[in-house]
Amino acid sequence: MAGLLVEDREDEDVAGLVHGRSELEWLKHLIKCHDEEIPELEKLNAYYEGKQPLSYMHPELQRELDENVRQVVINWPRLVVDSIEERLDVEGFRYPGKAEADKELWRIWQANDLDQQSQMGHLDALAIKRSYVVIGRNDQDESTPIVTVESALDMYAEEDPRTRRLIAAVKRWCVGEGRDKEEHATLYLPNSTIWWIKDRGGEWIEDPNYPRDDHNMGELPVEILANRGRLKERHGVSELADVIPVSDAACKSATDMMISAEFHAMPRRVAFGFGEEDFVDAQGRRMSVWSRVAGRIWATAKSRKEDGVDVIQFPEANLSNFHSTLNHLAQIVASLAGLPPHFLGYSTANPASADAIRSSETRLVKRAERKQRAWGGTWERVMRKVLRIRDGEWSDDARSLETIWRDASTPTVAQSADAAVKLFTAKIVPLRPTRERLGFSQAEITRMEELDEQAAQNAMTRLAGGDVTPLFGTKPPPPEPDPDDVPEPEPVSGNAA
Repeated sequence: MAGLLVEDREDEDVAGLVHGRSELEWLKHLIKCHDEEIPELEKLNAYYEGKQPLSYMHPELQRELDENVRQVVINWPRLVVDSIEERLDVEGFRYPGKAEADKELWRIWQANDLDQQSQMGHLDALAIKRSYVVIGRNDQDESTPIVTVESALDMYAEEDPRTRRLIAAVKRWCVGEGRDKEEHATLYLPNSTIWWIKDRGGEWIEDPNYPRDDHNMGELPVEILANRGRLKERHGVSELADVIPVSDAACKSATDMMISAEFHAMPRRVAFGFGEEDFVDAQGRRMSVWSRVAGRIWATAKSRKEDGVDVIQFPEANLSNFHSTLNHLAQIVASLAGLPPHFLGYSTANPASADAIRSSETRLVKRAERKQRAWGGTWERVMRKVLRIRDGEWSDDARSLETIWRDASTPTVAQSADAAVKLFTAKIVPLRPTRERLGFSQAEITRMEELDEQAAQNAMTRLAGGDVTPLFGTKPPPPEPDPDDVPEPEPVSGNAA
């Protein structure tokens, strides 16, 4: 029925309704909800990008100084987000009862460039509340379903209030510009995925270039990466919510400091007995009001004795009050975001030891581990749906998948190695988990295991030939005699001679 309005579908009253809405009604409803939240998402995105407007300045003053004052942006929002995202690295997926990561799931992960896409998804979720993961059929390679990560600026989803599962989602994009601009949308429903295009009359119709996909999964092929979800805010809260007001104050203070550096840190002068006509440039043209304020050198033919004019100079301003304000605001951001003091630069003292470094990062590490637990569940559901699309049925083993994350803390290499070796030597942890603790990737561990197996085969080959060196090692060289232990020769008598 491609190219026809869904309202004209003959089976709309029977099969075209999902949770009380037709497909077209779902599309319009989701687009309306998405339009309502886009301004807030764009505001959060602007703060992360450091493109926020100047705050805490009187509108009249801002209009007067607009052409001469440029805001100083201290981009603490990006620092807060990046400090957490840098500790969120997926390294594989493990089935229950298995000691190592599943190679097939990791192959699909790598084939979809999810090493990079997952990082971008985590970043967007931290900054603008959430991001989305979409799973779809791959017509070119049925063994490798397509997985993409989408921005909340382009996508919106709604969940069932009873089951807490997503029941509908929409993705929107535009092609072309001006009169050639085309609006496209994809509607995701539990049993179908439908592509739409807006016609010249402004009505949504099914896109004839993309046939609908009736996958009959019974679940939405979409998952949500929501940051700091709450019972009443299940779709997430931005990590910047607490930082934005303090960041605005810091940008305002830094901007004021630069204005003061321009007009008050340098000695100010006051002229008495001069008229408007005395302020001219080298060509004799009258200077503007702002030029008179910001001028560096004034020259005049008038004299103090004959004309009674006078010029005095005020002492320059001390900017240390701005420094103290910025340091205090940095401390507030550090306490709100759980960042160590040296991250924001207000503490330059060297940590006393590696333990002091780890202690200062305790809250930051714990925050990252909380994200790993929440988003680990999301990625596990994604991989379950990947297997469902690939195999055509749900996998019981995949219900207990485990996401393998890289350690979120920052221990020193020596300490990590020492702890891992001790646990392995005491036979508490096997060799493979020991290598995982040391931070080796799954590919590196697999290569190490191949080398271990090759070394074992070489040893068995040598044993079969009668060489016991692999068992007992090489024969040590004989010890050299001690000069003190060598007996002295007996003296020779004359008769014997």
